[in-house]
Order: sequence, then structure tokens, then C-alpha cells
Amino acid sequence: MKLIVERSKPARAAAAYIRMSVFVLERGIAWTDEFDDKDSDEMVYAVLFDGKVPAATCRFETYDDQTLKVGRVATLKQSRGHGYGRKVVSALEDEAKEMGFSHSLIHSEMDAVKFYQRLGYEITSDVFL
Repeated sequence: MKLIVERSKPARAAAAYIRMSVFVLERGIAWTDEFDDKDSDEMVYAVLFDGKVPAATCRFETYDDQTLKVGRVATLKQSRGHGYGRKVVSALEDEAKEMGFSHSLIHSEMDAVKFYQRLGYEITSDVFL
């Protein structure tokens, strides 16, 4: 296992591979919706590699000057059930703490709520589209 948290073209490419596999091909989300203007050379990604294969990812978005917004959390289907999602989210949280952030939030799909609750997140808003 290798876990990186960085702002680089290789990290972005590895994250894109996972997100294309999970969100676009598996879940049927349009690639034009999945990949947005936030996916730039300035975005920080956490990527966990299982050998040479990128297996899980998420990205670091700034919500405000004290709050990290964890985004685009994804784990390849064949890599689920090993705690990889937890590892990439925790890596971003650790990075945020080092940068002086004191809070984090996640906008989640309903079927992922229990995963985030196991990580200590709480529901603080109504359902939105």
C-alpha cells in the first residue's frame, strides 16, 4: 500500500481513473457532471495505491478558512471492504489539521451516509438534490 496526499498531475490522473471507474462507468453519472472546474493543477488529492493500481481517492476542497470539504470519495469495486475509503478521508483530515483547519464536512449521497457516520460525521442538513 502507498498513500499520497498531493497536488500533482500523477495524483490527479490516478484520482480520475478511480472516479471514472466508480462514478461514470459503475454508477452512470455523466462524465461532464463528475469532472468539474475544481479538477485542476491546484487541487489536492489523496490516493491510495494497492500495488501499482490506484484503489481509493478523495479530494481536498476548502469550504471556508477553517473548514475542509472532503469531496469525490471513491473506492474501486474490487477494493471495497478493506478500509481504503477511511484511509483516504483520514489522510485529508490529517492534512487539513496540519494546515490549521478545525472542521470538516462532506456532502454525501444517501447510500454513503452510514460510511461517513462510522467516520464520525453527523447529518446536519436536510436532503438536497
